Amino acid sequence: MEYNEAIYSFIKKLFLESGLSKRKFAKDHYIEDSTLRDILSKEDYQISLVTIYRICEGENLNPADFFKKVEQMFPQAKPFK
Repeated sequence: MEYNEAIYSFIKKLFLESGLSKRKFAKDHYIEDSTLRDILSKEDYQISLVTIYRICEGENLNPADFFKKVEQMFPQAKPFK
C-alpha cells in the first residue's frame, strides 16, 4: 500500500465514523466539498499538506498524531522506500 492511499483510507475512516454528510464533514474540517469527494474517490488525487493540516484542525489532532495514527492503522505503508 502506498502512503498516500493510507492517508486517504484514514481520512475515509474519519469521515465514515463521523456520521456526517460530506458537506458537513468538509465544512467542519475547513476543506471544500469537492476536495473531500476527491479524497474519497480519486485514486490519483494528490492531497496537499494544507488540506491535511485543516483536517487535523477539524479533528483536534496535531499533524504528528495524524501521521502516527495513519502508520498505526497501516503499518505496511511506508512514507519512504
